[in-house]
Amino acid sequence: MPVATGRRFGYTIPMREARQNAPCHANNSRKVRPISPSARGGFSLIELLMVVAILVVLTTLYWKSGPPRFERDKQACGQNLQKIYLALEIYAGDYGGKFPAASGAVTSEAALDALVPRYTADTSIFICTGSKDAPLPEGESFGKRKISYAYYMGRRVADAQEALMSDKQVDTRSKAAGEYVFSATGQPPGNNHENRGGNFLFCDGHVDFSPARAAFSLVVTQGVVLLNPKP
Repeated sequence: MPVATGRRFGYTIPMREARQNAPCHANNSRKVRPISPSARGGFSLIELLMVVAILVVLTTLYWKSGPPRFERDKQACGQNLQKIYLALEIYAGDYGGKFPAASGAVTSEAALDALVPRYTADTSIFICTGSKDAPLPEGESFGKRKISYAYYMGRRVADAQEALMSDKQVDTRSKAAGEYVFSATGQPPGNNHENRGGNFLFCDGHVDFSPARAAFSLVVTQGVVLLNPKP
């Protein structure tokens, strides 16, 4: 039987070292591919259009779920009158409880102009959002311009439950409950809120809404004159 000798296997160690020292051609043959621009982060045109479409849908749903335009105008108008009342109240404090009055006034602008700019510089509150009246210059006299509200000149703070201001009315007569105070057709006069009615501000500062036919008596007492704004 032949006996193996060290000479026969003498190549083992050198070959192992050769394998360890030899370059790995398989790994070096791999090439790193550059990332294409389309594979980088960002929105594609289709994704951007989808986002815009979703925003449009959400905006539409929001406005549809909110109050209708008439309700928004009605609320904004009532808030205008309450802001005007703050100026009227300060004025009355300076004049023994009397609200503004102007000798010979035939329109509400002539009397209420006394509030600007000393008692309020915000003239936007004199324009009803439901009307088509033009905006007023900020902080300037509107005596020669047009506002949206009627005014019961001659009232005092003590006349707590009497009407002090309102949306422009169909005329300047006294009116019993059930008579038309605002437009029945949506056409002028008295159509700040088309044919749906209008707001009233009372001498104690509260606001009530009335349909086109007066919901309460609006009798003009002695010494009081109802002034409509300019037509």
